[in-house]
Amino acid sequence: MEHAVTLQPVGTVVGGRTEAFDDDWNTEEALIRLDGTRFQPDSLAGLDAFSHLEVVFLFHLVDPESVHTSARRPRGNPDWPPVGIFAQRAKNRPNRLGVSRCRLLAVDGLDVRVRGLDAIDGSPVLDLKPYMAEFGPQGETVQPAWATELMRNYY
Repeated sequence: MEHAVTLQPVGTVVGGRTEAFDDDWNTEEALIRLDGTRFQPDSLAGLDAFSHLEVVFLFHLVDPESVHTSARRPRGNPDWPPVGIFAQRAKNRPNRLGVSRCRLLAVDGLDVRVRGLDAIDGSPVLDLKPYMAEFGPQGETVQPAWATELMRNYY
């Protein structure tokens, strides 16, 4: 069931944090700069009517050799249970993909200014999508207590 996938980034994160560390991401502002050789400003036409974006990006500084595929304790916290990589959102994951929802602050030419994007300066951006409430979860959401504790200061 192997299928090769080749992606070309649509842009790059410019500014914000230069190192990945947990918590307080909502204080971070950055630009997502689209690739000017592939896109024109009209690629972003209408995006400024939305309050939030979903951004797919690459954890480009994660060494592929440090990817986790088995269960581990999130953030190495001994108080939390070992959970599989697909039951957490750690950066050391297969394919090193990150998905983040962030506030859209402005669109200017090929630059999209955001707050709360948990990607760092230089991260390749693979896709941008406007956040629409109807794509949010339908019905009640449930998560374990350790996840709520982990996320307490993330944004």
